[in-house]
Amino acid sequence: MNILILSAGTRNKVVQYFKENIGEGKIIATDCSNLAPAVYDADAFYLVPRITAPGYIERILEICAREKADGVFSLIDPELSLLAKEKERFLAVGTTPLVSPYELVETCFDKYRMFQLLTEMKIPTGRCYVDREAFYQDKQAGKISYPVFVKPVKGSASININKAASDAEVDLLFDLYEDLMIQEFMDGQEYGADVYIDMLSGRCTSIFLKKKIKMRAGETDKSVSVKKPAVFEMIQKFVEKCGFCGMIDIDLFEINGTFYISEVNPRFGGGYPHAYACGVNLPEAVIRNLSGQENPVSIGAYRENVCMMKYNEIAVRDFSGEEIVE
Repeated sequence: MNILILSAGTRNKVVQYFKENIGEGKIIATDCSNLAPAVYDADAFYLVPRITAPGYIERILEICAREKADGVFSLIDPELSLLAKEKERFLAVGTTPLVSPYELVETCFDKYRMFQLLTEMKIPTGRCYVDREAFYQDKQAGKISYPVFVKPVKGSASININKAASDAEVDLLFDLYEDLMIQEFMDGQEYGADVYIDMLSGRCTSIFLKKKIKMRAGETDKSVSVKKPAVFEMIQKFVEKCGFCGMIDIDLFEINGTFYISEVNPRFGGGYPHAYACGVNLPEAVIRNLSGQENPVSIGAYRENVCMMKYNEIAVRDFSGEEIVE
């Protein structure tokens, strides 16, 4: 069993977790920079072009064939659509992309489309607007009030997300940036869920829920494990009905006892190490699926009140005689 991890970047823990579970197989990593520390935790590393470069997908397919990769997944958002769109080409070389269906991935990255989907499914979520005038009309009618978030319809890593408290600020942001939307400010407690949907049965087999205590640069810095049966049920029905596949990360807010889904990321979330430390072993679930075995349902199978506290580490490597690719 060999698994290829694309755009490994700084996600050392994910690479390490797969190495701990792969047995006699190999973990191969790629990145467009040889200053990506996570690649040096893998058994093999390939320096590749940026995902937008001509011939990128052909290069990845070549690596899959050479390394006899059974599965492949990416740790960055922009690459997920590419993997999903080219699924048949990967299967043709014997490699299974660990990603949800293409249209579903695209919906996750279009925050307004996700808002529409959640609304259609009658799942609580914050109001969203791509039309400023519609927002101003609802504000006038008392359906929404300041502050609000103004953010890209398609974006990641909290880039160009701004909190606005007046019409003038909203107008200024819409003049500065393109393809923006207005999102209701969710003034409540934030939670995160690490979820796995079995690639063979389509069932949701694992959910880990954490209460976020502190955020940094859009990622969970400190959190505590919790269990909420009603939230487990909501998430299970949502992901199974939509047809998600493999690992996904869901952001939620609790406001006056109601849980609202805010965002859905069809990949490992930055806070997944908390789940793994609590015994929620998604690499094992992936490997079992790639071996042709279904996973048992074990939703909520972890201890509560276990805290995660991230801290900084460094990697040092001698590049003498080697070109540094930033």
